[in-house]
Amino acid sequence: MQTLPSTNRLEAFSDGVIAVIITIMVLELRVPGLHEMSTADAARFDLRMIAVYLLSFVQTGIYWVNHHYLLEDLKHVTHSVLWANLMFLFCLSLIPFGTQWIAVRGVNPYPVAAYSLCFVAPAIAWVVLSFAICRITHVAPANGALIQTVSAVLNVGSVFVALRMPYLALGMIGFVAFLWLLPPRRIVERTRAAASLHSDSR
Repeated sequence: MQTLPSTNRLEAFSDGVIAVIITIMVLELRVPGLHEMSTADAARFDLRMIAVYLLSFVQTGIYWVNHHYLLEDLKHVTHSVLWANLMFLFCLSLIPFGTQWIAVRGVNPYPVAAYSLCFVAPAIAWVVLSFAICRITHVAPANGALIQTVSAVLNVGSVFVALRMPYLALGMIGFVAFLWLLPPRRIVERTRAAASLHSDSR
């Protein structure tokens, strides 16, 4: 009997792509030249760019962590899961592009709007991937529908807010990251149960 492919290659490929995405972002950080701006302006520019880079890094890391949770109950992959995962990784790979746009153009309305769009795309792709996997596992994602809905509203809203208040838009994206940093209840319960079993076995 022919068995369906395991998740090993999908996990390894996804981890590799996400690692490259993070590496590309840090390589794009550039120290301003001596004749480009004053020391004070350069310091302010560096602080803004480090903050944007940190936000991009944290968002990418959050997707990596939750990608691990999402695949936890998946025993095999299907054609639809493979393509949904590729679409998600493609959208996630746009984040360094948005980060670099701000690095070149500064924290201004259109660059920040483009940066916000780079978070809307993976959020949509994530929902598609979650749906494709949940159809197989029949297990709801560790992070429920509420947090996905709130995140989607904030991400989409940040695109329009950026056109008037770019710093507020970045704050909205940061708040989405904060929401996803909180560990899902199901994962917390599993961790506590595993820790309890480990202590009882001693």
